[in-house]
Amino acid sequence: MSKRRTRYSAQFKFQLALEAVKGLKTINELASEHGVHPNQVSEWKRQLLEAGSTLFGRGGEGHQREHQEREVALYEHIGRLKMELEWLKKKAASFS
Repeated sequence: MSKRRTRYSAQFKFQLALEAVKGLKTINELASEHGVHPNQVSEWKRQLLEAGSTLFGRGGEGHQREHQEREVALYEHIGRLKMELEWLKKKAASFS
């Protein structure tokens, strides 16, 4: 029987990565205490250190990129709807 993949909450990942950054315990000690593979703890620590500089920035680069992608998608959808509306107006005019 295969083992189901465990999903950890963002809060748990943050707490464990923060403990790893503090350096009071080794990564192996933290991993064994919490039942997580040491490579995973190292990965979360690396992600925390990389993203740490953007946490206190204005809006964050990731959030801004997400916003721009959503805006582009919405404008594309608006364009499609306008085209459909024009096509329907044209078809409705031929029935009158």
